[in-house]
Amino acid sequence: MPTPQQIRAFFSAHGYYHARGVFAPARIKVLEREFDRIVRQLTRTGDLNSAQWGGERQQKDGGGTSRITHTHNVQNYSHEWLRAIQDKKLLDISEAILGPDIVLHHTKLFQKPTENGMPFTMHQDWSYFPSVKDTMIAAVIHVSPATDRMGCLRVYPGSHQLGRVPHTGGQEPCEFLDQYPLEGATPVEAEPGDVVFFHYFTLHGSKHNRSRRLRKTVLVQMHAGDDEIEPGNGHPNARLCLRGWNHRINRGLANQS
Repeated sequence: MPTPQQIRAFFSAHGYYHARGVFAPARIKVLEREFDRIVRQLTRTGDLNSAQWGGERQQKDGGGTSRITHTHNVQNYSHEWLRAIQDKKLLDISEAILGPDIVLHHTKLFQKPTENGMPFTMHQDWSYFPSVKDTMIAAVIHVSPATDRMGCLRVYPGSHQLGRVPHTGGQEPCEFLDQYPLEGATPVEAEPGDVVFFHYFTLHGSKHNRSRRLRKTVLVQMHAGDDEIEPGNGHPNARLCLRGWNHRINRGLANQS
């Protein structure tokens, strides 16, 4: 197991970190059962395959007709997933990157359907939920294998050093992003139980799931406890303190739904 200093150094240099075997096989079986139960509930409520990422760049990458199953905040569905985002090994690695105070922003479930699961064109995440100190990271918990054929995460190592580049949300035309095609990015293939961390400046995306296996992931978006989301952003914001202390919470924010 790498030391916290080694994890932080790698993340600082490359903008991502692949942690292997964070969740044991027996634990992943439980989480996959709960993951599938969430998907069944989405099916019953008519929300299955409801998500689609639009825009010109997505059309170019072949995502215009493909779909993905998606929902926010898995911890609102399942106690087991609430436990998962509080897992000690997960938070130990998060602490190596963020420091001792860790605040949840949101979680997202993604299930890429077989054979034509939706790709995501290359993009940065910062414009969707910009934080004051830009400490926001994602941790992608792999519930299933994720091979390149299954549309695993692809990154441009070191691209987080570009900082905030305007118009890099990925859905609108962007000459800058044209320099970073999906084909040129590094695939980060992973096994069930692995967690891939990346900074919200890191250029990332994924290809279609062209396989006959579902690709199942849960993304945990979190930031340092002395950071906060810039005003005027309506993205779901849980503000749950996962470790240490939330320095920016107050009565009004704590009462917001």
